Amino acid sequence: MITTQEIQQIREQIRTWRTKGETIAFVPTMGNLHLGHITLIKEAAKRADHVVASIFVNPMQFGANEDLDAYPRTLEADKLALSDAGAELLFTPTPDIIYPKGMEQQTYVEVPKIGDQLCGASRPGHFRGVATVVCKLFNIVQPDIALFGRKDFQQLMIIKTMVEDLSLPIEIVGIDTIRETSGLAMSSRNGYLSTAQKTQAAVLKQTMDQISSAVKQGASLDLAIENGKQALIDSGFTPDYLELRNAKDLSLVTDGQDELVILAAAYMGNTRLIDNLCFTR
Repeated sequence: MITTQEIQQIREQIRTWRTKGETIAFVPTMGNLHLGHITLIKEAAKRADHVVASIFVNPMQFGANEDLDAYPRTLEADKLALSDAGAELLFTPTPDIIYPKGMEQQTYVEVPKIGDQLCGASRPGHFRGVATVVCKLFNIVQPDIALFGRKDFQQLMIIKTMVEDLSLPIEIVGIDTIRETSGLAMSSRNGYLSTAQKTQAAVLKQTMDQISSAVKQGASLDLAIENGKQALIDSGFTPDYLELRNAKDLSLVTDGQDELVILAAAYMGNTRLIDNLCFTR
């Protein structure tokens, strides 16, 4: 696997593959990789001739009181895992490479409405940072296909919307959430949890399952959500939000809509966890 911080080297390697008529799949990450990331790499290898990955802890998507400095950086272990999974080219830029004029003077990308709610409301500017860096990475790598985990459901929808709105010739593929045996969605932030907290955190998925079951049986949507919030509180969570939305566009649920998604964000101690569950009522 080739590893580089240089944009020009990425472009030259991509050009070499392109001249042979070969296809490129791309998996952007922030490192500290787990099985969910590796699953994306392996799936990418099935869908294209070459797999490119990136590791960049993006300062633009972190708020003033968030964990940018504490975010785990495990580059050497990540490189081994990526290579073993089938990645051939790894881009590891620094903030100075991605934002050479500084973030204050950086042209940005913002996806309105869909990016202003849920995590966007709780973390102002977060999705502007996500959309901007992903757009930059897409322009550097110019892949045919890019793969993202469905755990970050709102992020996936924002990236799909951005690609459509900006007419980018990239297929965006969402891959199912990889979970631990307890049901807890795999996340780099799980490393912040104590053993006891990790056990408690499995209640997040269990609560979403209970809400889904109740709604399918005809329960009031508001009551199902309120019961779910209480279940989270009783289990030691501090809910940020727990909501039912239309799975197609994250709009509020109205009569006649059957493709739904439960979206959750909750704190276990100081660690903010997110998850979601799509279902048909």
